[in-house]
Amino acid sequence: MGRVIRLDWGVKQSFRGYVEAAGGTIGVDGGAERTADGAFSFAAGPGEGLSFDADGTPSGLGAFVGEARFEAHGGMLSVCLADPALEVSPTGLVLTAADSVKRDWRGIIATLDLAAATTDDQGEMIIPAALAMDGIQVLGDHYPMRTALDPVRLTLDRR
Repeated sequence: MGRVIRLDWGVKQSFRGYVEAAGGTIGVDGGAERTADGAFSFAAGPGEGLSFDADGTPSGLGAFVGEARFEAHGGMLSVCLADPALEVSPTGLVLTAADSVKRDWRGIIATLDLAAATTDDQGEMIIPAALAMDGIQVLGDHYPMRTALDPVRLTLDRR
């Protein structure tokens, strides 16, 4: 199928809406960009990257660059997801991220359901995501384990 060259992910639309409704801010840095629908776009970092073979089996490590920041309530709500990565784990494909303040900490934010992945008209792979334990800690304990998150959208280099 190809190598992943971009990861788009909105984290959770209702979380973004809450931050903005509370008068907070959502920002990007380090090469990440906001998409037209409010999600975040991260370009692939240097190296081999994550690829999918013809039957959709992933291999490698997909490292991406940039960070998405959420702040509200005078700093009481402060979340930063930096340098996301897609990793093949014993339980399947997971999305990890670092905290930009504590770059040595990296946690599993979401588990991805490859069995339910689809491909849209533009050829992007769309994979349902669910909140993992580290994600609960990062998003502030507001959502239970396995809460549906925004799907991860992957742009593949099909050459």
